[in-house]
Amino acid sequence: MNKYEKLELVGEGAYGVVLKCRRKDTGELVAIKTFKGNEESTNVKKTIARELNALTHLRHENIVALKEAFRWKGKLHLVFEYIHRNLLELLEASPAGLDPETVRLCIWQLVKALSYCHRNDIVHRDVKPENLLVNLKTRKLKLCDFGFARQLHESAAVPLTDYVATRWYRSPELLLCDPEYGKPVDMWAVGCIMGELIDGRPLFPGDNEVDQLYKIQLVLGPLLPQHMEMFRQNSRFAGLAFPELPPRETLLLRYRNKFDRTAIDFLSKLLCMDPKARLTAKMALQHPYFKELESADRSACVTIRNVESRSQLQRELRSNTNEIVQSTLPVSSCQADRPSGKTTPPVGSTQ
Repeated sequence: MNKYEKLELVGEGAYGVVLKCRRKDTGELVAIKTFKGNEESTNVKKTIARELNALTHLRHENIVALKEAFRWKGKLHLVFEYIHRNLLELLEASPAGLDPETVRLCIWQLVKALSYCHRNDIVHRDVKPENLLVNLKTRKLKLCDFGFARQLHESAAVPLTDYVATRWYRSPELLLCDPEYGKPVDMWAVGCIMGELIDGRPLFPGDNEVDQLYKIQLVLGPLLPQHMEMFRQNSRFAGLAFPELPPRETLLLRYRNKFDRTAIDFLSKLLCMDPKARLTAKMALQHPYFKELESADRSACVTIRNVESRSQLQRELRSNTNEIVQSTLPVSSCQADRPSGKTTPPVGSTQ
């Protein structure tokens, strides 16, 4: 830590703080995430294990880069590239929403990041505006905060946790505790973010899980039969029922003056109730909504095996973090337990 100069606090949450720092020898700005409290805590161990596992495996232009990991005064520090804004801050500065082309560019880059994650069997599970960093000069967007990320092929014997993702961006299967959820939960979140970016208003701002499901139905119609069965069988919803649905404010009605038909078609396929019919990241990149951008950049089709620089970086990171990873819970057994909410500070986000 002695080689860095602390500049300011840029984020704080339940498990850590993020500092803006400057490397003394090069002048490079970085964001350093420090885990606070007792690192022997189960939840802290889970968060550390997930984030280290994901970020030492993933190298992509639309995923925040982990530069190094080290311990200083007994505390784990993760050093990231520094990006000074996130999408939530942009939305707060643009309450009427962003222009359609900026929305398209943001969603294109987010889907590329998720395509890369999903091709490598990693589901992010906490896609939201706070976790999308934006460089205003280059118009580059990067996905961050992999504290909830799960490597699916390593977790077949361990149930996936239902209590992940900030409520407003959770899919029906997550809200209903479907034990077989997977990559489609990330794509639902993309749809929620796309709608929010264009008019500045959260698409499904539920006050609790039941209200969240109700607000989804106000736009998309009744839950699927299998979802209603999950609702009836889940003890947390015992004795509860949805109010009668009024006439729907469909996606077309809400966004007809903001999006063209192609964009609304894309959005509706992201927000498909049935996760099996929802657009995958690969399918999303091929949708006509991205026709003008598709030929410009095909990096989302690159897998880990084809990224030569990734192997060397991973070896360097693992040489420094092997002891840290071994001291934490395996990622395959991690379960999330932090509360969610729109105002949760973006710890892990390097803003």
